[in-house]
Amino acid sequence: MISGHNKGTAPEDHDHSTCVSDALADAETYCRKRGLRLTSTRRRVLEIIWRGHEPVKAYDILDELNRAGRRAAPPTVYRALDFLMGASLVHRIDSLNAFVGCPLAAGEHTAQLLVCSQCETVTEIDDPAIRVVLDRGAARHGFRLQPQTVEVRGICPRCRRSLP
Repeated sequence: MISGHNKGTAPEDHDHSTCVSDALADAETYCRKRGLRLTSTRRRVLEIIWRGHEPVKAYDILDELNRAGRRAAPPTVYRALDFLMGASLVHRIDSLNAFVGCPLAAGEHTAQLLVCSQCETVTEIDDPAIRVVLDRGAARHGFRLQPQTVEVRGICPRCRRSLP
């Protein structure tokens, strides 16, 4: 199942302010139901991540916080990111050293991220069949998987159209 949120390539009729406000409202509801504290700093970091449809690096988040007059230090950003990842509200894209918001806000799941090798847009899919295959393969070796993010590189439709 494709999550319905495509980082980097929002449709032309996309209402981004609704997209961001929905993501923040979902995060607040999710945290409240689980007894998690979505502090103002954590919420602001999440908002910065959701503000566009592209992966965001930690130091870009830090710069944005400081431009807004918050006087944040790197540990502040990394603590907020750790919380947001632990709450499954954002995913870290290791290959880009960047973060994207999780449109599912559904707790632990194996996210599969399709990362464009040319423009670095990211699309999240959540296909339970992929998790089943990974679990079976791991079990054959006596290995138990933890929730994770699987990154798959390829070429997005927009970049494919621009290829000769």
